[in-house]
Amino acid sequence: MARVRVDDVLMRYPGAERPALDGVSLDIADEEFFVLLGPSGCGKSTLLKLIAGLEHPEAGRLRLDDELVNYVSPSRRNVAMVFQNYALYPQMSVLDNIAFPLRMRRVKRAERERSACEVAASLGLEPLLARSVSQLSGGQRQRVAVARALVRRPRVLLMDEPLSNLDALLRVEMREELMRVHRESRTTVVYVTHDQVEATTMADRIGVMSEGRLEQVGAPDQIYGRPANRFVAGFVGSPPMSFVEGRGEDGVFLADGVRVALNGRATAGPLVLGVRPDAVRLTDPAGADGVGEVHLLESLGGDTVVVVRVGEQLLRALVRRGQTPPEGSTVGLALDAAELHLFDESGATLP
Repeated sequence: MARVRVDDVLMRYPGAERPALDGVSLDIADEEFFVLLGPSGCGKSTLLKLIAGLEHPEAGRLRLDDELVNYVSPSRRNVAMVFQNYALYPQMSVLDNIAFPLRMRRVKRAERERSACEVAASLGLEPLLARSVSQLSGGQRQRVAVARALVRRPRVLLMDEPLSNLDALLRVEMREELMRVHRESRTTVVYVTHDQVEATTMADRIGVMSEGRLEQVGAPDQIYGRPANRFVAGFVGSPPMSFVEGRGEDGVFLADGVRVALNGRATAGPLVLGVRPDAVRLTDPAGADGVGEVHLLESLGGDTVVVVRVGEQLLRALVRRGQTPPEGSTVGLALDAAELHLFDESGATLP
């Protein structure tokens, strides 16, 4: 187990218009389950490769505990990586795949098989040890990949979109399995995903990335409830946050079709109001914070997202099934004053 420290790291690929990592600093605690979250191309996988030693920074420092490892080879860092495509050896048995890292270290066969069996048991793989990995399901292969990473007792376990090839039900099961394995092994985990549900359900802390920069680092509740800027607010949350452009005037937010008190937040000038669908209630138009026309209904099973056109902008409300108004009808919107987010023109969150 190890603490991972990234200090002002710059990394750029030849011919790229912008750096893959642009001044990234990050401190991941020993035994923490840390998730790097962001859209494709934001730099999260590049950061993972730097920690693994598969890439090297142009500037900045990378430390495992107190050891500077900028140019230390991957084999000497004692970190393990689980890839999106599993990267297993199809000609080998499950047992041999799990034991392979110990074989490379020239561990005696009896010892490496004993260690492999112990890890396999913790992941429910004992009945499969004699099988070829080509005979396994996607979920079983992912368990084998995790077992192979854990058998070497790494200081840090790196996971790059490990569940993206699984179906929805298997993803839920594997999330639970990975959380259990982390609780038992207490290995430091750095986990990369673009799936916010994975991030918020699994992480001790999340680092949200965009265009090579860390936008915010914090616990899941902090990221969701107190986003640092409009990008984080819009990226985290499903259904997504709605944004309404307007202005502040005498403690009130004003836009076409919207007038809502800001509860003493005396912000004047151009503003963007952010509100999550579960903080919007449909009500009678008379005296409502906003009035608009139902534009679209999106069923989520038990709930429905009601998309309301207010002026030229859209607001989403989350309502229970069976309580949805018809498309084209006029509705009032009541906004929960305690759940309103304000952003300036640059996208920064306002107090």
